Amino acid sequence: MQSGDATTINVGDRSSGDHKGKAAAAPVAIKASKHAKGGWKRGVAIFDFILRLFAIGAALAATTTMGTTDQTLPFFTQFFQFQASYDDLPAFTFFVIANAIASGYLVLSLPFSIVSIVRPHATGARLLLLIFDTVMVSLTTAGAAAAAAIVYLAHNGNSGANWIAICQQFDDFCQQISGAVVASFIAAVIFMLLVVMSGLALRRH
Repeated sequence: MQSGDATTINVGDRSSGDHKGKAAAAPVAIKASKHAKGGWKRGVAIFDFILRLFAIGAALAATTTMGTTDQTLPFFTQFFQFQASYDDLPAFTFFVIANAIASGYLVLSLPFSIVSIVRPHATGARLLLLIFDTVMVSLTTAGAAAAAAIVYLAHNGNSGANWIAICQQFDDFCQQISGAVVASFIAAVIFMLLVVMSGLALRRH
């Protein structure tokens, strides 16, 4: 080997190779972040579906319990009896209608909830559920609040208006309507949770 000779090593492609490696790694990182976000949204959608099942049970329990509430006080003659029924009061009738509508909506919303599980990035079904869930919050809360006011009067009466408490006589009637109101408030709270979860799932980041 002569002293005048020089050995050259081509290192010019190393930077281009690093650039290609970074460029190839970028789509992998993007796909990983999308997969993580999709997994989080799918978990929210699964929890949404479970909550809807519980809400169906609560709303149906409120509807059937109030709708079948009826008590007749026994007296010595069959021509002189006191009877208490839910349809004697418009607030209880509205309560039954509101919770029946909520129950029917919840059953119809299950397929849309399943779509959100299968396609967690789809916003159409989630937005539709958010809108109708918000309406159902108002409906169930209004029905439960109206019925709760009558239940309070039934238990405590109102001395200023000379309204006597009837629950000492109609104890079974009062127990059933009280349980129906509690079930309706549970359904309303679940609707509120569904609205919050839908809002979180629709976030872009």
